[in-house]
Amino acid sequence: MSTLNVNDREYSVDVDPGTPVLWALRDTLGMTGTKFGCGAALCGACTVHLNGQAIRSCVTPISAAAGKKITTIEAATSGGDRVGSAVHAAWVKHDVAQCGYCQSGQIMSAIAFLKSLPRGNQPTASEIDSAMAGNICRCGTYARIRVAVADAAKALA
Repeated sequence: MSTLNVNDREYSVDVDPGTPVLWALRDTLGMTGTKFGCGAALCGACTVHLNGQAIRSCVTPISAAAGKKITTIEAATSGGDRVGSAVHAAWVKHDVAQCGYCQSGQIMSAIAFLKSLPRGNQPTASEIDSAMAGNICRCGTYARIRVAVADAAKALA
């Protein structure tokens, strides 16, 4: 039995400590906003935050998350997080999603990136591209993603 802090709630999960966080979230806790993409930390669809840092939940074992705070897309864009709300609004405004499969991972990476910037700092296009490079979009909406991240940064300034 492991205890996880997910979206500011404590959960007891009866899974092997080596089980990836992704499967505890999806299969055990029913939080399906985090997606399975590649299973090898290459596509970014499974991105969540662990103590505020973007991680690939498909390769991060439950044992590495014990005693730490996991934030999923369900909480990050629910309105209680200023940066998450700005990113979500920019995603909608710029019609970023097409198929939408990668979007929770894209959004979680964007939130972590924007939170890492000094307040009021406006990232360059190359900084945004670098921060988002670990997230693959099958539909190729990278230009809209870049514009949305820049727009969210402006909204937060």
